[in-house]
Amino acid sequence: MKPVPPPTSLRRAPVQRRSAERLTRILDACADLLDEVGYEALSTRAVALRAGVPIGSVYRFFGNKRAMADALAERNLDRFTERVAERLGGTRDGDWRTAVDAVLDEYLDMKRTAPGFGLVDFGNQIPVGGRRGAPNHRVADRLGDLLAGHIGRAPDEDLRRTFLVAVETADCLVHLAFRASPEGDERIIEETRTLLRAYLGRVLD
Repeated sequence: MKPVPPPTSLRRAPVQRRSAERLTRILDACADLLDEVGYEALSTRAVALRAGVPIGSVYRFFGNKRAMADALAERNLDRFTERVAERLGGTRDGDWRTAVDAVLDEYLDMKRTAPGFGLVDFGNQIPVGGRRGAPNHRVADRLGDLLAGHIGRAPDEDLRRTFLVAVETADCLVHLAFRASPEGDERIIEETRTLLRAYLGRVLD
Protein backbone atom coordinates (compact mmCIF):
# COMPACT_ATOMS: atom_id res chain seq x y z
CA MET A 1 0.00 0.00 0.00
CA LYS A 2 1.27 3.46 -0.89
CA PRO A 3 1.94 5.93 1.95
CA VAL A 4 -1.16 7.96 2.76
CA PRO A 5 -0.52 11.68 2.20
CA PRO A 6 -0.82 13.95 5.24
CA PRO A 7 -4.29 15.46 5.81
CA THR A 8 -4.85 18.95 4.44
CA SER A 9 -6.44 20.05 7.74
CA LEU A 10 -3.07 20.07 9.51
CA ARG A 11 -1.66 23.23 11.05
CA ARG A 12 1.72 22.11 9.78
CA ALA A 13 2.53 19.22 7.48
CA PRO A 14 5.25 16.83 8.67
CA VAL A 15 8.55 17.21 6.85
CA GLN A 16 10.83 14.65 8.48
CA ARG A 17 10.11 10.93 8.75
CA ARG A 18 10.08 11.11 12.55
CA SER A 19 7.46 13.85 12.43
CA ALA A 20 5.31 11.84 10.00
CA GLU A 21 5.53 8.80 12.27
CA ARG A 22 4.49 10.92 15.23
CA LEU A 23 1.48 12.20 13.30
CA THR A 24 0.51 8.61 12.48
CA ARG A 25 0.70 7.67 16.17
CA ILE A 26 -1.48 10.65 17.09
CA LEU A 27 -4.17 9.76 14.56
CA ASP A 28 -4.03 6.08 15.53
CA ALA A 29 -4.49 7.03 19.17
CA CYS A 30 -7.37 9.34 18.26
CA ALA A 31 -9.09 6.50 16.39
CA ASP A 32 -8.66 4.04 19.27
CA LEU A 33 -9.96 6.51 21.85
CA LEU A 34 -12.99 7.36 19.73
CA ASP A 35 -14.02 3.71 19.97
CA GLU A 36 -13.34 3.63 23.70
CA VAL A 37 -14.76 6.92 24.99
CA GLY A 38 -16.61 8.60 22.09
CA TYR A 39 -16.13 12.03 20.59
CA GLU A 40 -17.53 14.10 23.46
CA ALA A 41 -15.10 12.61 26.00
CA LEU A 42 -12.16 12.71 23.59
CA SER A 43 -9.41 15.16 24.54
CA THR A 44 -6.11 16.21 23.02
CA ARG A 45 -4.38 15.37 26.31
CA ALA A 46 -5.74 11.82 26.31
CA VAL A 47 -4.62 11.40 22.71
CA ALA A 48 -1.12 12.63 23.58
CA LEU A 49 -0.90 10.17 26.47
CA ARG A 50 -2.11 7.26 24.35
CA ALA A 51 0.25 8.17 21.50
CA GLY A 52 3.19 8.59 23.88
CA VAL A 53 3.98 12.11 22.68
CA PRO A 54 4.12 15.49 24.44
CA ILE A 55 0.90 17.49 24.33
CA GLY A 56 2.80 20.13 22.38
CA SER A 57 3.26 17.63 19.56
CA VAL A 58 -0.51 17.32 19.21
CA TYR A 59 -0.95 21.10 19.12
CA ARG A 60 1.86 21.36 16.58
CA PHE A 61 -0.47 19.61 14.14
CA PHE A 62 -3.97 20.40 15.45
CA GLY A 63 -5.65 23.36 17.11
CA ASN A 64 -8.33 21.22 18.77
CA LYS A 65 -9.94 17.78 18.75
CA ARG A 66 -12.30 18.78 15.93
CA ALA A 67 -9.35 19.38 13.61
CA MET A 68 -7.84 16.09 14.73
CA ALA A 69 -11.06 14.20 13.98
CA ASP A 70 -11.27 15.85 10.57
CA ALA A 71 -7.70 14.79 9.81
CA LEU A 72 -8.65 11.24 10.76
CA ALA A 73 -11.63 11.49 8.41
CA GLU A 74 -9.35 12.67 5.59
CA ARG A 75 -6.99 9.77 6.24
CA ASN A 76 -9.93 7.38 6.21
CA LEU A 77 -11.03 8.71 2.82
CA ASP A 78 -7.49 8.40 1.43
CA ARG A 79 -7.25 4.81 2.63
CA PHE A 80 -10.73 3.96 1.38
CA THR A 81 -10.17 5.24 -2.15
CA GLU A 82 -6.78 3.54 -2.25
CA ARG A 83 -8.36 0.22 -1.24
CA VAL A 84 -11.06 0.58 -3.91
CA ALA A 85 -8.45 1.45 -6.55
CA GLU A 86 -6.35 -1.58 -5.60
CA ARG A 87 -9.38 -3.84 -5.78
CA LEU A 88 -10.29 -2.55 -9.24
CA GLY A 89 -6.68 -3.00 -10.30
CA GLY A 90 -6.52 0.01 -12.59
CA THR A 91 -8.74 -1.69 -15.18
CA ARG A 92 -11.01 0.16 -17.59
CA ASP A 93 -13.42 -2.64 -18.35
CA GLY A 94 -16.59 -0.54 -18.14
CA ASP A 95 -18.17 -2.91 -15.61
CA TRP A 96 -19.64 -0.37 -13.22
CA ARG A 97 -21.42 -3.05 -11.17
CA THR A 98 -18.09 -4.54 -10.15
CA ALA A 99 -16.94 -1.07 -9.20
CA VAL A 100 -20.05 -0.39 -7.10
CA ASP A 101 -19.61 -3.70 -5.30
CA ALA A 102 -15.98 -2.82 -4.57
CA VAL A 103 -16.97 0.58 -3.15
CA LEU A 104 -19.72 -0.83 -0.94
CA ASP A 105 -17.71 -3.86 0.22
CA GLU A 106 -14.63 -1.82 1.14
CA TYR A 107 -16.76 0.72 3.01
CA LEU A 108 -18.47 -2.07 4.96
CA ASP A 109 -15.13 -3.67 5.80
CA MET A 110 -13.77 -0.39 7.15
CA LYS A 111 -17.00 0.17 9.06
CA ARG A 112 -16.49 -3.19 10.77
CA THR A 113 -12.73 -3.16 11.31
CA ALA A 114 -11.12 0.30 11.12
CA PRO A 115 -10.64 1.92 14.57
CA GLY A 116 -12.72 5.05 15.06
CA PHE A 117 -14.44 4.65 11.69
CA GLY A 118 -17.85 3.99 13.23
CA LEU A 119 -17.85 7.47 14.76
CA VAL A 120 -15.94 9.52 12.20
CA ASP A 121 -15.84 7.61 8.87
CA PHE A 122 -15.27 10.44 6.34
CA GLY A 123 -16.48 13.20 8.65
CA ASN A 124 -20.24 12.77 8.38
CA GLN A 125 -20.80 12.43 12.11
CA ILE A 126 -18.64 15.50 12.78
CA PRO A 127 -19.39 17.62 9.70
CA VAL A 128 -16.80 20.14 8.60
CA GLY A 129 -16.42 22.61 5.78
CA GLY A 130 -18.91 24.36 3.55
CA ARG A 131 -21.31 22.87 1.02
CA ARG A 132 -18.64 21.79 -1.45
CA GLY A 133 -16.34 20.69 1.36
CA ALA A 134 -18.98 18.63 3.13
CA PRO A 135 -17.97 15.00 3.70
CA ASN A 136 -20.23 13.35 1.14
CA HIS A 137 -19.22 15.88 -1.50
CA ARG A 138 -15.60 14.95 -0.82
CA VAL A 139 -16.42 11.24 -1.06
CA ALA A 140 -18.49 11.65 -4.23
CA ASP A 141 -15.82 13.74 -5.95
CA ARG A 142 -13.06 11.25 -5.13
CA LEU A 143 -15.13 8.23 -6.15
CA GLY A 144 -16.41 10.04 -9.22
CA ASP A 145 -12.88 10.56 -10.52
CA LEU A 146 -11.92 6.97 -9.70
CA LEU A 147 -14.99 5.26 -11.12
CA ALA A 148 -15.21 7.47 -14.20
CA GLY A 149 -11.76 6.21 -15.15
CA HIS A 150 -12.83 2.62 -14.52
CA ILE A 151 -15.87 2.87 -16.78
CA GLY A 152 -14.07 5.00 -19.37
CA ARG A 153 -16.26 8.07 -19.06
CA ALA A 154 -15.39 11.71 -18.38
CA PRO A 155 -16.44 12.84 -14.88
CA ASP A 156 -18.82 15.59 -16.05
CA GLU A 157 -21.28 17.48 -13.85
CA ASP A 158 -24.15 15.04 -14.50
CA LEU A 159 -22.01 12.06 -13.49
CA ARG A 160 -20.77 13.86 -10.36
CA ARG A 161 -24.36 14.63 -9.34
CA THR A 162 -25.31 11.00 -9.91
CA PHE A 163 -22.46 9.77 -7.73
CA LEU A 164 -23.33 12.32 -5.03
CA VAL A 165 -26.93 11.05 -4.88
CA ALA A 166 -25.64 7.46 -4.74
CA VAL A 167 -23.18 8.28 -1.94
CA GLU A 168 -25.81 10.13 0.11
CA THR A 169 -28.25 7.25 -0.33
CA ALA A 170 -25.70 4.58 0.57
CA ASP A 171 -24.55 6.61 3.58
CA CYS A 172 -28.07 6.77 5.04
CA LEU A 173 -28.84 3.09 4.39
CA VAL A 174 -25.53 1.74 5.69
CA HIS A 175 -25.98 3.71 8.91
CA LEU A 176 -29.47 2.23 9.15
CA ALA A 177 -27.99 -1.26 8.70
CA PHE A 178 -25.51 -0.69 11.53
CA ARG A 179 -28.17 0.70 13.82
CA ALA A 180 -30.14 -2.49 13.22
CA SER A 181 -27.14 -4.77 13.88
CA PRO A 182 -23.61 -4.16 15.23
CA GLU A 183 -22.12 -5.89 12.18
CA GLY A 184 -24.61 -4.39 9.72
CA ASP A 185 -27.94 -5.98 8.91
CA GLU A 186 -27.29 -8.07 5.80
CA ARG A 187 -30.83 -7.70 4.48
CA ILE A 188 -30.61 -3.90 4.57
CA ILE A 189 -27.15 -4.06 2.98
CA GLU A 190 -28.45 -6.18 0.11
CA GLU A 191 -31.40 -3.81 -0.34
CA THR A 192 -28.85 -1.00 -0.51
CA ARG A 193 -26.86 -2.84 -3.17
CA THR A 194 -30.02 -3.50 -5.21
CA LEU A 195 -31.13 0.12 -4.92
CA LEU A 196 -27.73 1.48 -6.00
CA ARG A 197 -27.59 -0.83 -9.00
CA ALA A 198 -31.10 0.16 -10.10
CA TYR A 199 -30.41 3.89 -9.73
CA LEU A 200 -26.96 3.89 -11.34
CA GLY A 201 -28.12 1.59 -14.12
CA ARG A 202 -30.40 4.35 -15.43
CA VAL A 203 -27.35 6.50 -16.05
CA LEU A 204 -24.48 4.07 -16.65
CA ASP A 205 -26.05 1.32 -18.77
